[in-house]
Amino acid sequence: MGKSKAAGGQKENEGKKQNEPQKKQQNDGGKKQTKLGLECSKDVDYSAWYSDVIQKAEMIEYYPISGCYVLRPWSYAIWEFIQQFFDREIKKLGVKNCYFPMFVSKSVLEKEKTHIADFAPEVAWVTRAGESELAEPIAIRPTSETVMYPSFAKWIKSHRDLPIKLNQWCNVVRWEFKHPTPFLRTREFLWQEGHTAYHVKEDAEAEVFKICDLYAAVYTDLLAIPVIKGRKSEKEKFAGGDFTTTVEAYVPVNGRGIQGATSHHLGRNFSKMFDISYEDPINAGEKCLAWQNSWGLSTRTIGAVVMIHGDDNGLVLPPRVASVQVIVIPVGITAKTSDEVRTELYSKAKELSVALLNVEIRAEEDSRDHYTAGWKFNHWELKGVPIRLEFGPKDLANNQAVAVIRHSGEKRTVSLNGINDTIKTMLDEIHDAMYKKIEKCRDENMITCTNWSEFTPALDQKKIILSPFCGEPACEDRIKNDSTRDEPAGAGVSAMGAKTLCIPLQQPSQELPKQCIHPKCENVSKFFALFGRSY
Repeated sequence: MGKSKAAGGQKENEGKKQNEPQKKQQNDGGKKQTKLGLECSKDVDYSAWYSDVIQKAEMIEYYPISGCYVLRPWSYAIWEFIQQFFDREIKKLGVKNCYFPMFVSKSVLEKEKTHIADFAPEVAWVTRAGESELAEPIAIRPTSETVMYPSFAKWIKSHRDLPIKLNQWCNVVRWEFKHPTPFLRTREFLWQEGHTAYHVKEDAEAEVFKICDLYAAVYTDLLAIPVIKGRKSEKEKFAGGDFTTTVEAYVPVNGRGIQGATSHHLGRNFSKMFDISYEDPINAGEKCLAWQNSWGLSTRTIGAVVMIHGDDNGLVLPPRVASVQVIVIPVGITAKTSDEVRTELYSKAKELSVALLNVEIRAEEDSRDHYTAGWKFNHWELKGVPIRLEFGPKDLANNQAVAVIRHSGEKRTVSLNGINDTIKTMLDEIHDAMYKKIEKCRDENMITCTNWSEFTPALDQKKIILSPFCGEPACEDRIKNDSTRDEPAGAGVSAMGAKTLCIPLQQPSQELPKQCIHPKCENVSKFFALFGRSY
């Protein structure tokens, strides 16, 4: 699968944070005082904000091995919802799940040198078992083309054996030496990887774009994140493939693009290497090679949700991937509250949460009596729960509750009659509002630029840029080098140069200029490419 070019510029203090527990609680005369709030603003120190959010919202736990993290239930649930959606959709296309071993021999891994060159520095090797040295080093998969394709060669003996459409949900290891960042750049991560083989080239190519559409739907329909579908440039495409499609999102806080998922047409490059061949059904005696694809989506999606939707109060979870969509909290309970009223409030909280669960709204009640209502508000706000439903004695008397919407802070008084339908409608409204907010911000910061003198200043203004481009790797190198600054321009603005995020499938309506964006380029532009600083 495509090499993940993950987050740079978000340094984490590995030694300190992995070996020291987070200072959440202090003992003060036997009383627990829990520090809930974030210690920095997203706009002021984005790196520290990100680290603070994912820990205090109970998404990750640091682990003694650098670059490896514990995914706690609050974050893993997001991955489960993505799995359920995508797994259901690919099965409609005839894809079947399987599992291949995580180990691959050195000789097989190095069989396709063009492909593995992209991963070679990051491959983790097993060299001994107990006290014995292995006869041959064994790699832990960085991706599975070389693991799976020897089996494809065994299974495909005729065009009637095609197509083969397989997917596996698994982990991979890429031992990056840059600063690890949970979800964005990790040495072990979870993903799905699809691997397919076809007899007809057009069928294989059509699948690449179908999968790209499904990846876009993961972002738009589940994560409330708008994406741009496109092709990767020759420089950025998957090594060993014919072409790569991608979905690209925009991160407003720093103006960077982030690659969401990739779908690759491999052509016959791997089938030649692994002899995935069969007799030509038309020309007897001649050999056919299969046309192949591979495609993948990873837990980087979780990082995108945190970065794009989160705010200074913590996570803001899209309703469709929130493990708790509604938290029900009884309020107005004091030391003077009678046992009868207290019991009634707690009972109603349970009743409401059960009623919501029965109509497939993920709800919980928080009736813990050792925390104040204010503490609970902050706790669930930090964790990004889409709706907080609160009510006190007066609300019950009026058969109503107050719904507080996390992403906007809006408060609505809602009747308890028909509450299930009200909440369902509200969750859809929240998803749409979150999506439109990010889409508006993205569109306002995506500009068309045909003048090189305006290119780097636009990057410094956190823009992503549509510019005419010739498509040549050497020209892309020049653009990146000449748009790199020696020093950052200010807080949240990176010094890195621009690269092509993608060549949008939907090109701008305006006429394409003949001159490529780089003034020293002597080639004619072929298309508008989307440039930006990126993860």
